[in-house]
Amino acid sequence: MTRRFLFVLGSSRSDGNTELLARRAAEQLPEGVEQQWIDLAAHPLPDFEDLRHDSDHVRPTRGNVALLLDATLAATDVVIVSPLYWYSVSAHVKRYLDYWSGWLRTPGVDFKATMAGRTLWGVTALAHEEQEVADPLVRAKTFFAQDAPLARFPYETD
Repeated sequence: MTRRFLFVLGSSRSDGNTELLARRAAEQLPEGVEQQWIDLAAHPLPDFEDLRHDSDHVRPTRGNVALLLDATLAATDVVIVSPLYWYSVSAHVKRYLDYWSGWLRTPGVDFKATMAGRTLWGVTALAHEEQEVADPLVRAKTFFAQDAPLARFPYETD
């Protein structure tokens, strides 16, 4: 499968440090690799409604939820681009990830099987004086050249 990157921009501020870092990393991708950039501030999602015990899950067909679902399903690599806010991702990104829970239960989407084998990346920027707190972060020019570890559901054994 040809690699297709979805960059999910989670900052409330466009062209911020985190987005600039992600764009620098994306410049290093091989020519011809598809890229789609979606700014969550420009494409806001409504509050997530947990319908897991209801039977009326419906695949969205229009609006920002449909846009993000389709883009997520089409991507081989999903890149969360979010500043670090109080040791976590932004509220925009948290809401987007909440939707994953609903998409897992949406008939006809088969979200879990479709996303199996895909790669989830994270890009963040640091505004801190002690550089050692950034030790877990990777330099932008080599970020996507590495193999990402496989993600697993923590409660599954197979």
